Amino acid sequence: MAQESKEHAIVGELRSSFGKGASRKFRAAGKTPAVIYGHGSAPRHIVVPAHEIALILRTKNAIINLDINGKHETVLVKAVQRDAVLQIIEHIDLVEIVKGEKVHVEVPVHIVGESLSGTTVELEHHSVRLIADAIHIPTYVEIFLNKEGAGHHVLASDIKLPAGVALDLPADALIASVLATAAGHSEELAVAAE
Repeated sequence: MAQESKEHAIVGELRSSFGKGASRKFRAAGKTPAVIYGHGSAPRHIVVPAHEIALILRTKNAIINLDINGKHETVLVKAVQRDAVLQIIEHIDLVEIVKGEKVHVEVPVHIVGESLSGTTVELEHHSVRLIADAIHIPTYVEIFLNKEGAGHHVLASDIKLPAGVALDLPADALIASVLATAAGHSEELAVAAE
């Protein structure tokens, strides 16, 4: 079963200088500019430690317990802007979340098991959109195969979801198909010829 995203704790600082020049200075000092949006309040501009946030961003749908001037709040990473060449994180958009709040997120699909020899599994959706409690977001969902042959389809309704999580996708959406490989197709023709 898919595990939930774990919460990460970092310290942020409010910032009062803006623009490209100020952002460059923050990045040179090892800090990444960010903006917190949420719940009708005005956006708040902060900086977070660049190295720590880079490690956190390795996890999809990262939940961050942010400490700003001793006040704790929980945020979800909504968008990340990176330099196209250097891949340095230039800016992060965060959204404030409240316990019990539902969010729309995208998580990867993992295949458990395998298809029949002479076939391959083609994922139509490498990730799926879910509606989940903001602090209980699965890190991935799984589809299960048990030596199924060519022509087998896995639909969205076949995905086993943790309690409290729903698909933001039609139940009949095709997630994966089992297809015959060229070698598998040759074997079938040889058997049919006999």
